[in-house]
This record gives sequence, structure tokens and C-alpha cells, in this order.
Amino acid sequence: MLFYIAFCFLQIHLFAQSSNVLAIRKYIQAKQHAVINEFVSFLSIPNITSDSVNISRNAKFIMQAMQQRNIQQVQMLYPLTTKALPAIYGEVLIPGATQTIAFYAHYDGQPVNAAQWATGLQPFQPVLFNTSLEQNGKAIEFPATDKFFDPHWRIYARGSSDDKAGVMAILNAYEAIIKTGMQPTVNIRFFFEAEEEAGSEHLFEILQQHAALLKSNCWIICDGPVHQSGIKQVLFGARGDAHVNVTVYGSKRPLHSGHYGNWAPNPAMMLAQLLASMKNDKGGVTIKGFYDDVTPLSAAEVKALKEVPSADAQMKQELGFTDQELPGVSLADAINIPSLNINGMQSGNVGKNASNIIPVKAEAVIDLRLVAGNDWSRQQQKVVAHIKAQGYYVTTAEPTTEERNKFSKIATVTLSGGYNAQKAAMDLPIAKKIIAAVQSTIPQKVVLMPTMGGSLPLYVFEQYLHTKAIVVPIANHDNNQHAENENIRLQNFWNGIETMAALMMMQ
Repeated sequence: MLFYIAFCFLQIHLFAQSSNVLAIRKYIQAKQHAVINEFVSFLSIPNITSDSVNISRNAKFIMQAMQQRNIQQVQMLYPLTTKALPAIYGEVLIPGATQTIAFYAHYDGQPVNAAQWATGLQPFQPVLFNTSLEQNGKAIEFPATDKFFDPHWRIYARGSSDDKAGVMAILNAYEAIIKTGMQPTVNIRFFFEAEEEAGSEHLFEILQQHAALLKSNCWIICDGPVHQSGIKQVLFGARGDAHVNVTVYGSKRPLHSGHYGNWAPNPAMMLAQLLASMKNDKGGVTIKGFYDDVTPLSAAEVKALKEVPSADAQMKQELGFTDQELPGVSLADAINIPSLNINGMQSGNVGKNASNIIPVKAEAVIDLRLVAGNDWSRQQQKVVAHIKAQGYYVTTAEPTTEERNKFSKIATVTLSGGYNAQKAAMDLPIAKKIIAAVQSTIPQKVVLMPTMGGSLPLYVFEQYLHTKAIVVPIANHDNNQHAENENIRLQNFWNGIETMAALMMMQ
């Protein structure tokens, strides 16, 4: 009998949540043009971190949008001791609420090279397309106010998916709740960062300086894409990240490849051989101890991964390749393994600028993605040790004449800052509430992932605020995040607003 009563209560609860979502959906549909107009205005402001003038314009835009929605305590947050770009804060306190949830998104974007964008596209001049460029999409006019937006249309602009969509989804979710006569069930803290794409250099200082103001039961990170199947997902962690920059050298000046080929060392070939030594033909990293520190997945995480819909065949077809790097390892499993990738290589010239020379140097940027148990600095040192083991003299500066005359193989290695992976347990009470809230918005089973493939400095929330951070992404998986032709599919944007609203009204 007790089970029956509990079951009936659960059914009523789910129906109530679904009714709330329908009310949000109806409100947003009626306001489509106002929502899109505001979003397009926001996207039209350049948001590269190095452009402090335009970052300030973005900050003022967000603050005005928050004030128009009667969000309280709207302000810029800075660290005490360091000049930094401001995080934007606001709050809503609900009488009787017993929990406080912080909603995070970032308003800065990746640097852009406008020449690499498709013909007719400019990063900060938003354009509406009838579908994706990859599906031969065409630019179209924004519809008249008496016409609806097709949910499959896309807006192309820097920040459209990463992560101005997150900012606007959060703000529009709160507005829709209030305007439909409902009320959040939790106290809400709004936090929008300006330096995420630059490595969140000052985030820990801001959190530390304003810890009392930012105290929350959980942080919800609205960043990243939904599952490749299109189903919403909840991610309980993010991989860590670190980089290793390597330069190897040949002669002091470029040499004629006919006069000196087969005799002078070729740094392009040397670097290719060095990088190739870091992986075997099965895609495994050969660097000593590379996998030694990994914390095994929990039983709950293993179970969750088994239930993730396979997207491998779909993505191979979409991306145009046949074999994955690690044979027999699914994409979902692969992102739970430490990785070593080459972000870029450069030596000499190619194409129209190619010439018959032996270049003087070759450079590469190595990207290390970390999982729980890895220490970012220790992982970098393993790479350095491997380079030395290949016979290289390693320095941190360009080699001197004396060093060139003494060592046959020289590598300049510089290490950038990084951060560790962070995860929240999937069976935490707050995690279960978040899952239930997201689940209330869709009929399909929500995808649960122990960690996301990308990296976010989630560790700072636990280290400085002593709370967990859980990622609830909204963008389409093919949004060209960080690349040219970034875009957001409108249905993902609408869905994102509904998801954020459901989280603000979670039981």
C-alpha cells in the first residue's frame, strides 16, 4: 500500500513538472521574436577576452538584461588583488526555499579568424540559416513578427552556442517562470564569467574573495553540447587540461634541400618522429606511466556508461572517417581515458608558399586531457621525460650556439598552466534532483555521463566554495564550438530555456 501511495505521488509530481514545462514553452513561443532579437544583439558584441572594451560592453548588456528581469544584487565581481575581467552576479531569494542553486555560464568566446569563416559570414554579425552549412544550408532573412521561427533554423555567430546561449537560456528561463505566475523552488544565484576561454585564470580568486556571497548547495554549469543523439544529458564532471609546447631545431638558417638534403638534419621530420613515438599503432599512449594514476570508475559510473546510446556509427558517418583511434573503444568510454592530442604543427611553408628548403625548426602544441587521478603537472612531466628518453637535450629557451654545437637533438619545451579533472558522485541527493528535473522536460531517458569530453575548471567550486558542480549542456552537438562557423540550432536554444526553468523549479 505504501509503495502504491509513493507511486501515485511520483506520477502526480511528474505531471506537475511537465505542466510547468508546457507553460514555459507556451510563454517562450509567444515571445520568440523578442527573445531572438535580444540574443542577436548580444551576439553582435565581440567577446574575445583580450578585447577588454568589448568585454565591458558585454558585461553591461548582461547586467541590464538582469535588471530588466528584476534580478536583485546585480553587480560585477572582481578578485581583490588582481586586475581581471568581471564576473557578473545577481540573485533571487525565495521565501521558504531550503536550497540555493548557482547557475553558471560564460560570456567570453574563443579568438576568431574571420578569413576562415564561410563566405558571407562574419563572427560578430549573426546570420540566420535554414539548416547547417554541412547540409547545404542557406542564409535567410529573420522572419516577420507574425511568423514563427522554424526550430531547425540556426544562428551563426561566435558565442552563439559557447556560451552566450547559456547566459540567455538562464535569464529567459527565470523570466518565463515569473511571467507565467510560477515561482522558483530554490534560491538562485546567477554567475556569468568573462575569462573561461582564456583558462579561467582569475576564477578561483573571485570565488575565494566572494565565497560568502556565492555560497550554494550546488553549481549548475550551462555549457557544452547535448548528446550526439540529440537527447539531453547531465554530466557529473569534466576532464582536466594541460599543454606542452615543443620546438625542435635544425640548422641556424634555411637550407637548399638539393644542396643539403640527406645531410643536414630536418626538424620537421625529427618532430614527426618524436610525436609518433608517443603513441603506438593502436592509439595507446606509450609514454611511461601515462595511465598509472587513473582512478577506476565507480559501479554507478560503469552502469551509466553502458546505458549511453551509441553515437559512434552516426559520428563516423557525419565526420567522414571509418576507424576510431582506439580500436574497440566507444566514444563514451574514450573520454574517460587520459588522452594526448596534437593541436597543431608548424614547419616551413606549404601550398603556394612552399619552397625547396630544409626548415630551421618545427613546432607542435600537445594537448593533454586528464581524468580523475591525474595531476596536470605530473602528466606534463611524463611527456618531458619521454622527450628526454628519445635522446633530446631539453631546454626552456631557444638554444644557444654552445648548446647547438654540443647536442645533436635539442627541444625547447614550455609548459602552460593546467588544472585537474573533477567529478561529482552520481548518487548524491542533489544529483538525483537535477536528473529528475531534466528528465521532466523530455520523454526519452536522460543520458548520464560520469564526465564530459571537454575541460572546465570545476575543481575550483569544490576547493573554494566546498560544493559540487554538475554540467547541464544545451547546445547542438554539431555547433562548431571553438571553431569557425559556430552556430546554435534554435530548438536547442528553446529546449535549453525549458531545462534551466525546470532546474529552477526542481523539487
